[in-house]
Amino acid sequence: MLLGLVAGAALAACGPLTSPRDPASDAPAASPPLAIVGGTLVDLADYGTSSRDVRDAVVIVEGDRIVAAGPRSAVRVPREARVLDARGGYIVPGLIDGFASQANQAFANAYLYMGVTSVVTRLPVQDRSEERRDPRRNPTFASADPSPRLFFYDLVSGVSSEGERPMTAAEARADVERLAAAGAKVLLLYYPLRPGPLRAAAARARELGLATIGELGATTYYEAQEAGVDAFVHTGRYSLELTPPELRKRVAQAPFGPPRQELYAYLGRLTPQDAAVTRHAEKLAAGPSLLIPTLSLNYLDMPGHANPWREPIAKIISPADIHLAADPQTGQPPVPPEQVRDATPSDTWRTLMMLDEQYRKAGAHYLTGSGTSAFGTMPGISLHTELALLVRIGLTPRQALAAATTSYSALPPWRQLGRVAPGHAADLLILDADPTVDIGNAKKIRTVVLKGQEIDRERLMSMAEGVGFEPTGRVNDRRFSRPLL
Repeated sequence: MLLGLVAGAALAACGPLTSPRDPASDAPAASPPLAIVGGTLVDLADYGTSSRDVRDAVVIVEGDRIVAAGPRSAVRVPREARVLDARGGYIVPGLIDGFASQANQAFANAYLYMGVTSVVTRLPVQDRSEERRDPRRNPTFASADPSPRLFFYDLVSGVSSEGERPMTAAEARADVERLAAAGAKVLLLYYPLRPGPLRAAAARARELGLATIGELGATTYYEAQEAGVDAFVHTGRYSLELTPPELRKRVAQAPFGPPRQELYAYLGRLTPQDAAVTRHAEKLAAGPSLLIPTLSLNYLDMPGHANPWREPIAKIISPADIHLAADPQTGQPPVPPEQVRDATPSDTWRTLMMLDEQYRKAGAHYLTGSGTSAFGTMPGISLHTELALLVRIGLTPRQALAAATTSYSALPPWRQLGRVAPGHAADLLILDADPTVDIGNAKKIRTVVLKGQEIDRERLMSMAEGVGFEPTGRVNDRRFSRPLL
């Protein structure tokens, strides 16, 4: 029986977009089959706990779909096929960044160069006058070509359209339907959502095949687990249940105000031995919701961190498009975190790493999200930082790679696109070294295949600046680097 491996794939916009649409219909023109021959298919099933790799494998692609995958002895190579020699290489799914932004063509090129073939980014608005200002991320540039597959997300805010009262359950359902009609595939269920409306939103999202991510306050994360929310984002936020009820209430009311600093100060006093940490870890691990820690948001605070501008693809990225970009020469953040309005204290990274290590030990499962381009995170580059930090909290390299690929197949929008098996999407990487031995090998990319087509990585890095490459400069505006409130 052929081994079916889950591949990280998603829906997307590879060509120019005038409005959000379902990218699954964006298939390339007919061409001869592609045969990827001789590499090792890396098994990333079961959250990376399976290890039945297939050596000397063959993957056959027709159009943007895989039609066969398995050992050479079991898969026939069509006579007319274009053959891609993968000998000595390792075949893995394209990587997914589940919490990021795509600001311009340079971002799109950087994602693809680093093997990120799918990105979850904010739903574009049709009327630029209605464009929402995010001090940490630019609006989505949806017409990049080439581009990773784009999954659009937007908020179910929990506040009525009048902005004067909490949403009702009926309003939450209607909001889900409105966002789905606008092209959203992922919903961020937000702080003011109360339990009843959250349950209504999560249920309607499931009916419509949308993924849900919780960043919560008025509803507990335990209630959200019971409601079947697919994932939670940011370690410091899904650790909110470790704090006293009064502090949780104040954080829910002002998630980016002074209570946020109290939250991180409280979490910083916890230790792995605290009974509350153990109980919370067990509850997170027992529920169905996956965790998106975005540890890379604090990477520049970590001693000994690498300078992200040293990555080859960084030369096409403008520091003006990165919120609080690291100094290109030193790699250090431009200002201390304590002087930034909504940053965490400079030593918070230790607390977050400690907490996620406990959650991992209890059995929680993870997804990758870089947070690009907030707090110095960069397209493509920071997804690899996230992989390395997942290994640092105790995941094996295989499990970390699964968090960027196969684990996404549990969520509705990815289910039909996530396996190296007949009928699934052909977004693949060929690596020159084994990523299950060292997660850093995931950056040793020989080939990127997107929708069955090989991407010219060198051209991504050498393309002349043009439409979409111009820096917007908005997210690095120092007006958003104010002292703490």
